[in-house]
Amino acid sequence: RAFWGWLNAVFNKVDHERIRAVGPDRAASEWLLRCGALVRYQGSPKWQQDYNGLPTGPLGKYKIEAINATDSCIMYRGFDYLDGLEHVTDIRLEKCMYIQDECLQRLSETNNLQKSLQQLKIISCGNVTDKGILALHKLMNLEYLYLSDLPGIREKETTFRVLQQALPNLELELDLE
Repeated sequence: RAFWGWLNAVFNKVDHERIRAVGPDRAASEWLLRCGALVRYQGSPKWQQDYNGLPTGPLGKYKIEAINATDSCIMYRGFDYLDGLEHVTDIRLEKCMYIQDECLQRLSETNNLQKSLQQLKIISCGNVTDKGILALHKLMNLEYLYLSDLPGIREKETTFRVLQQALPNLELELDLE
């Protein structure tokens, strides 16, 4: 188990030189696919899941529009890859064992995501608590938030009322016990 944690940490190490060399969308795509997530590019209906099949072309041609991190090993230390992404409208975090409150706080503090992110789904991420959900209040353009199977959320009513006040246009869908 410790070996896998170490290996996943290696997969999440940020290579700032690579970001400069290939651009933020390509570097983030490489990171996400290495960690088992999927990406979808603007103008494309299909999800990219094969690292070796990443599209090539002029620098900056492919812009990430959606991220599906189901069962992936993405973790906080890799979130620097998100900084340069300007077109992400949709993120799904499902069964991500390394996603915790700090990740959601980092996500909501990412300037580009504050502007672009419209849909967020957080499902079966056992390390997420009320603190992480409350941190999402900085995602000013968030239109839809789906939360399911999050045992770390203890103060449901208070948390959701505060979030709803901060983001009055947010449609909040809950499937929590």
